Amino acid sequence: MDSPAPEPALIPPAEALGRFHAGLAAIWPEGAHDPALRLGVAVSGGPDSLALLLLASAALPGRVEAATVDHRLRRESAREAADVAALCARLGVPHAVLAVTVAPGNVQAEARAARYAAMAAWMAERGIAALASAHHADDQAETLLMRLNRGSGVAGLAGTRSRGRVPETAFPLLRPLLDWRRAELAEVVEGAGVEAAQDPSNRDDRYDRVRIRKALAGADWLDVAAVARSAEHLADADAALEWMAGLEWRSCVKKEPMGLRYRPQAPRAVVLRVLARCVTELGGEAPRGSAVARLLVSLQEGRPASIGELVVRPNAGGWSFARAPVRAVRR
Repeated sequence: MDSPAPEPALIPPAEALGRFHAGLAAIWPEGAHDPALRLGVAVSGGPDSLALLLLASAALPGRVEAATVDHRLRRESAREAADVAALCARLGVPHAVLAVTVAPGNVQAEARAARYAAMAAWMAERGIAALASAHHADDQAETLLMRLNRGSGVAGLAGTRSRGRVPETAFPLLRPLLDWRRAELAEVVEGAGVEAAQDPSNRDDRYDRVRIRKALAGADWLDVAAVARSAEHLADADAALEWMAGLEWRSCVKKEPMGLRYRPQAPRAVVLRVLARCVTELGGEAPRGSAVARLLVSLQEGRPASIGELVVRPNAGGWSFARAPVRAVRR
């Protein structure tokens, strides 16, 4: 049975709709050429994701499904998911609530992993070709400024790409709103007469992002869209360095009976990435950038050093990586 047509008030203005349609087609050309492909939309119930839902459902009528992940970390989450379901019913968009359990530890990281795993399973079950999320220009700018304030390197400063992959899958992950401002998305939602959920953490000054968001709101001299574009350029630079690190790895790293040997040839930024890969290739956890930088200084000064469970020694123009010997336990 056909889904009901959305209420006219829920259809965004033609200018906004045309802008969204063009942006989506640029990053998802296969969807533009094949009307049988369906788009999944991640909708939390906040203003950004509700704007994405309204735009996508109008741009691709009958081809959009939505999912709300309930992390069950806040009392309001079940009600917010129900509100999204009600809006989807008005739009004629199939909707699913995906309840997940967040593992202990780094709550944000674990919640992200659980969220994407649940959405990937939902996409596979529903035959959905790609997933869209509501990251926008203000998100890009806030993240870049936060990480600049922490002294991050290129990898940390790299902005979110308009197209990537849902983690651990081959599904395309699309971000068609990266050139939209938060205020523009709020206008789409307000124009539809829809009330968005408000996460109280977005007003909590204990979080770096909240403080930076407030600072940006008062800095009318700062071009947030241009800052966001710089984050995209840094993502291009990060991809180029990663490509160079792959070349360096293939030509300069050799296996040894006890581990690996690396004869560096590339500039420092590339060498740091290869050093980090040496650690993970030998079974270690991905090291922090500061630890890799300290390791490089020691090696360049001709001193052996340890990182994680590895010992790295300079010799004959190269560096040898091996597991540290296990010390016998005295009884």
